Amino acid sequence: AQYSLMRDYSGSGFFDAWNFFGNADNLTSGDSFYLDRSAAASQKLAFVNDAGNAVIRVDNFTNVALNEKRNSIRVESKDLYDVGSLWIIDAVHIPFGCSVWPAFWSKGDNWPFGGEIDIIEGINRLSRNQIALHTVRGCTKFDAPGEQIGQTLGKDCSIGAGCVTAESKPNSYGQAFADNGGGVFATQFDTSGVYVWYWPRSAIPASIRSASKTNMTLADWGLPTAAYPSNSCDIPKFFTAQRLVLNIALCGVWAGVPNIYKSTCGDGICYNDNVVGPGSPRYDNAYFEIPYIRTYTATAAAANAPTSTSTSTIIVTQSATLPSDAQNS
Repeated sequence: AQYSLMRDYSGSGFFDAWNFFGNADNLTSGDSFYLDRSAAASQKLAFVNDAGNAVIRVDNFTNVALNEKRNSIRVESKDLYDVGSLWIIDAVHIPFGCSVWPAFWSKGDNWPFGGEIDIIEGINRLSRNQIALHTVRGCTKFDAPGEQIGQTLGKDCSIGAGCVTAESKPNSYGQAFADNGGGVFATQFDTSGVYVWYWPRSAIPASIRSASKTNMTLADWGLPTAAYPSNSCDIPKFFTAQRLVLNIALCGVWAGVPNIYKSTCGDGICYNDNVVGPGSPRYDNAYFEIPYIRTYTATAAAANAPTSTSTSTIIVTQSATLPSDAQNS
């Protein structure tokens, strides 16, 4: 499949195309307060660093009092991306540490009814990334041999955890991800299914590394980590156009559940032992560092081509629409 560049989120203007949440975390029952853009900039929780990379991070300098929340960031893309689009994120660092729950994901505007795709997600001291779809009842994950390299952990996309696929490649999350220079994650949002890839820094495909970023082909991508083919989940039925989201939650209904917290962080209480009190060194690694996020849409030639059966060269049959910022700001 051939794709044309829609948006390049990078450099000094990275945050111009995103809306800041500016409210307490009302999704995870967590302990983050998500700052608006001006506060995020003044507190240096969202900025572009000297390397030209976008950074969003948890406050690691405030001594938080009991019953208070800790400042963090959640941003949503002003653009909506319809079925027939491709999203690529390069990250050199993903937030990690006890109580830390980061995600790069997408959602429909009528969430949860418009579907959700979790591309990067993990908690606490887990060592591998988890991918998931979240939908209303009727979408399931169909596993066929040779379609993915990840490990399927759940097949019903309507339950709380969603239909989860765990990364099988090493160094996809946490300290090991950072120590190995990070990597690239790509998502194909297509009528034929939703597919997510991960490559460590040393194995990024030439098509992504090449100097010309205006067009993209999937020919050298290989098998995805996670495959959610449309034969068991009608993608246009369960997913409306999606906004991209980056956020860092704290504790909440996954990272803060006592038995889950204990499994990687030992005895203790997520909120009391992390959020409350000094931020450093607890949250020194609770940040995303992102050289770029690029989004693409299928070209006309690809949209009219016959559909391929290969998951690595899927032809898109429905081109994406890109609403103007004025409609979505």
